[in-house]
Amino acid sequence: MPLMNYHKSVLLDESIQALAIRPGGYYADVTYGGGGHTRAILAMLKEGKVIAFDQDEEAIQNKIDDPKLIMVNSNFRFLRNFLKLHNAIPVDGILADLGISSHQIDQADRGFSTRFDGMLDMRMDQRKKLTAREIVNGYSEADLSALFYTYGEVRNAHKLAARIVESRKMKPLYTTSELKGIINTCAERGKEFKYQAQVFQALRIVVNEEMDALQEFLKQAVQALKPGGRLVVISYHSLEDKLVKNFFRSGNFEGKIEKDFYGNILTPLKVITRKAMVPTPEEISENNRARSAKMRVAEKI
Repeated sequence: MPLMNYHKSVLLDESIQALAIRPGGYYADVTYGGGGHTRAILAMLKEGKVIAFDQDEEAIQNKIDDPKLIMVNSNFRFLRNFLKLHNAIPVDGILADLGISSHQIDQADRGFSTRFDGMLDMRMDQRKKLTAREIVNGYSEADLSALFYTYGEVRNAHKLAARIVESRKMKPLYTTSELKGIINTCAERGKEFKYQAQVFQALRIVVNEEMDALQEFLKQAVQALKPGGRLVVISYHSLEDKLVKNFFRSGNFEGKIEKDFYGNILTPLKVITRKAMVPTPEEISENNRARSAKMRVAEKI
């Protein structure tokens, strides 16, 4: 039976339109989740295929019953290998919605949410070994500080790291509530929830190697697309969006523009969206988790 507590797909109509779907085309939805985007793509296909990726086994159990759908239980950093395996390369379009699903957030034992008490886990792929618990109890004070500052943009990361190290000397930290108790001592009054979200984001990014995976995915996506194929990416925080923006513009993650002898920019992609598309106020009012979404679209040259 399908899982019912996945969030409504963000920028659904806009992202499907951006893919410029052909009825006989092959498409990759590399973040299947609840299947909202995949379902919309399938509805527009007659003879094509959708190859959908998700590293979370529970998302795979939510598979849509459609012969045009191929499911892959893997991280999208292995995009090219699995497309080759299924004789589905090159593809006509690739969609990535980088947000964490409501289903994952709402499961207390996964440790993603600041709202519930659960184990410090945060693994999207339960087959992986590294958990948030091992990070907060095993990383050095300097490494914790760098992690919170770099991936959570926590301004007083040194203070937070020092308090975590001091606390774990007396007793290891096992639960999200125990960590939140320390976090709140470092947060500005009235901004505890935002601060918690920043710290949890930083831990989640490191546990799941999200930035490395995103870079590997983007490079492989260019190789996997047909000329004229579309790449659509929806991101939810500035670190992701900056990587995507730079890569779309310049073909590298630093945003360094290189030109040929005639002054043409050397990049494998043509930017379709000069400015990131964002949800309408109406969509945000219906789905609060859409509020930070930014969608960028590029086409392979």
